[in-house]
Amino acid sequence: MATASKINISSDLPQQCINSIRVLTIDAVQKANSGHPGMPMGMAPTGYLLYTKYMRHSPRNPKWFGRDRFVLSCGHGSMFLYSLLYLCGYDLSLDEIKRFRQLGSKTPGHPENNLTPGVETTTGPLGQGISNAVGMAIAAKHIEARFERDNSGLFSHRIFGICSDGDLMEGISHEASSIAGHIGLGNLIFFYDDNHVTIDGHTELSFSEDVVRRFDAYGWHTEVVADANDLNALSAAIDRGIAEKNRPTLIRCRSIIGYGSPNRQGTSKIHSNPLGDEERKLTKEFYGWPQEPEFYVPDEALAYYRQCVERGAEAEKGWNARFEKYAAKYPAEAAEFRRMLAGQLPDGWDAELPVFTPKDSLATRQSASKAEAAITKKVWNLFGGSADLNESTFTDVEDGGDIERGKYAGRNLHFGIREHAMSGILNGIALHGGLVPYGSSFMVFTDYARPSIRLAALMELHVVFVFTHDSIGVGEDGPTHEPVEHLAALRAIPNLIVIRPGDANEAVEAWRTIMKRKGGPILLALSRQKVPTLDRTNMAPASELRRGAYVLSDTKGKAPEIILIGTGSELSLVVDAKAELEKQGRAVRVVSMPCMELFEAEDQSYRDSVLLPTITRRLAVEAAVPMPWYRWVGPGGDIMGQTTYGASAPSADVMKHFGFTVDNVVKRALKLLER
Repeated sequence: MATASKINISSDLPQQCINSIRVLTIDAVQKANSGHPGMPMGMAPTGYLLYTKYMRHSPRNPKWFGRDRFVLSCGHGSMFLYSLLYLCGYDLSLDEIKRFRQLGSKTPGHPENNLTPGVETTTGPLGQGISNAVGMAIAAKHIEARFERDNSGLFSHRIFGICSDGDLMEGISHEASSIAGHIGLGNLIFFYDDNHVTIDGHTELSFSEDVVRRFDAYGWHTEVVADANDLNALSAAIDRGIAEKNRPTLIRCRSIIGYGSPNRQGTSKIHSNPLGDEERKLTKEFYGWPQEPEFYVPDEALAYYRQCVERGAEAEKGWNARFEKYAAKYPAEAAEFRRMLAGQLPDGWDAELPVFTPKDSLATRQSASKAEAAITKKVWNLFGGSADLNESTFTDVEDGGDIERGKYAGRNLHFGIREHAMSGILNGIALHGGLVPYGSSFMVFTDYARPSIRLAALMELHVVFVFTHDSIGVGEDGPTHEPVEHLAALRAIPNLIVIRPGDANEAVEAWRTIMKRKGGPILLALSRQKVPTLDRTNMAPASELRRGAYVLSDTKGKAPEIILIGTGSELSLVVDAKAELEKQGRAVRVVSMPCMELFEAEDQSYRDSVLLPTITRRLAVEAAVPMPWYRWVGPGGDIMGQTTYGASAPSADVMKHFGFTVDNVVKRALKLLER
């Protein structure tokens, strides 16, 4: 450690530790010339207490199962977290702190879980962290309910977090907090950084509600700490929160944003701007801190924080010893727990997947439901629910029981009419580890869920989104419930796999693909209306779905003149159109493309073998905006898509009205062939 000049630091060790967070933040933001110093400066005392006195964590093994989790929902205050991770001995060096917000560093502007050891979730879009924390708390309760024996405490850990005024303005925080209170998540403790400031100014501009009374109404235990610098009051509030076993806890902390900055504290000027050289100098003087070197931490403070390494290792060692005793007494449970954490599927997990025949005419929401039901019989940690739409999405586990207050062993989560929170909570469940979560709603409501779906893709989480009623084929509910642009918007999200199966057996294979996938979310787009189950006697098997697109039906003895590409409920249209075109002597290849992303991941030689670069006449048929299809049909191709909103009428009438018929596919194909 570099020696400081003119050291005049308080001998109060807790204050040294707290101010170390503040000064690291100030210097990092100044060096980067960007960042948000205000929140870390104001809430530093909570970080000091949590990481050194309350949280069970092991800096040298950030993924230790027995740890408590910490979520910084207000991710713009990322230096709060980075400072603590460095100080406590995680694999985050001081050099990385100095590279805050720089290309290739482990200290990006907002925390990223796959980048920085000790970061539990990617945050920044406000409110998301709260929903993630609720998901983590649900996952912890569910796993504890399944595996706990003899009051071992092995599966009992807590979720701590910090949220801001901005988090609590976002609608997702209301949704998630309501669920948390409703089911009584006593393992969840959040600090509310009540600093009265947002980027635009004082919160009175837009925010005047009584947050504590709101959370009281949600069914939370609430505490108020009048001064975030009062360690005794903070400790007492945390102790009472930990003691509360039947309700989540919100601790309202009245803090001063940018505490210690003589001219900026308590104002929006310090929310998201560097202090500048002169104000930084004055602030360090206020703390009694040396001006040089930058990023200075007293040896005593660093040594105190670094005790977390040994203390965490001992806690982990003790946990492992207790688990070995547990495993000796309960070998079956221990083996299942280890398999769960390793993400391994049990033998025979897919043994009962259904196989459908042409006599089975089912909506893909129905056939997918039957596949899911067969898997949930074998894979208990496939776990989730719907946004109050199970009567339409068919995703509940039959006889699985419900998650409810005080009863967490159930297989079914009732999210209520809260698509955004549902998706954020699913992310938290996946982040916790051990469970494969799913949630379901109507496709049109992905608009409400999209921010959380995007974050699932960014974090590469194994989350399953099941969205039914996937096109204008919804019918009578009309254009408000008929997605048109949604498939294109979802396919635009990097690392999200969108599968739109074309018949019952493709729906089964979609679930098989879901269970085998390790990284990244998968979204199922499923039909409300029934679709034919294809007779595959002279066609490729549905198992080819795993490749994203495949030659479903080919020409008979001669080269194709045209390729028809279908997906979802429109796949049967192109199959029937092929038969009509063949009667006119045309050579037609039919390609099923249920998943563009999986097809794109195949090598070029396979893609060429399916789409035949020499064939420029290609017609894609999908009842959605045509945007994603231009790549696949090429400059000589055509797309039958949906460029307007739908209509309210029986499904068959709507599809016919907008031209999705076999006759129209034939006409469009012949027009292409005449070019």
